[in-house]
Amino acid sequence: MWTMLLVIAAYVSGSLPVGVWIGNWVGVDVRRVGSRNIGATNVARTIGRQAGLLTLLGDVAKGVVPTLLARHMMSDPWTIALTGLAAVFGHLFSVFLSFSGGKGVATAFGVFVVLTPAAAALSACLFAVTAFRTGYISLASILSAAALPLITAVCGYPAPSSVMALLVAISIIVRHRDNIIRLRNGVEPRLAIRRGSK
Repeated sequence: MWTMLLVIAAYVSGSLPVGVWIGNWVGVDVRRVGSRNIGATNVARTIGRQAGLLTLLGDVAKGVVPTLLARHMMSDPWTIALTGLAAVFGHLFSVFLSFSGGKGVATAFGVFVVLTPAAAALSACLFAVTAFRTGYISLASILSAAALPLITAVCGYPAPSSVMALLVAISIIVRHRDNIIRLRNGVEPRLAIRRGSK
């Protein structure tokens, strides 16, 4: 019973379309501008960096809160991992957006900050270095997601966390399929996070 309630609550938490709500607040539908993604990168590009930061914090919190709650209430690591996975899938398939959604990177980071903090920190470092050196947030997201299952296993976290890391990595990479095509064709936009980036 509690497991089902936690999973449902995590899914609803992950479904909260923070970027869409922030865009609506200023009269911009982020699903119709820029890359049309609801995440922090598109919000930052189309509305501004402060709005992007608020979206990022909100999306991370959607993963942190239900996973922390599950860890506080439950002792079974599979249940805790399933709760985190539900939050990520809520962001990917939001009940508030007719089961469409974002790419899951920030919400997944929030989940793994709770589940596997050392692995999350190392993955975040890889993200930051890649983003700073290339200016491509999408490439940084893909590489850090792909590395997360390996980092989680090397750090010695239990099997539920490693399995979840693999499922999340696959989901994030699939969600970035359009970005992969644009990267391959040399037309992926950069985010101006370093001097001289365009």
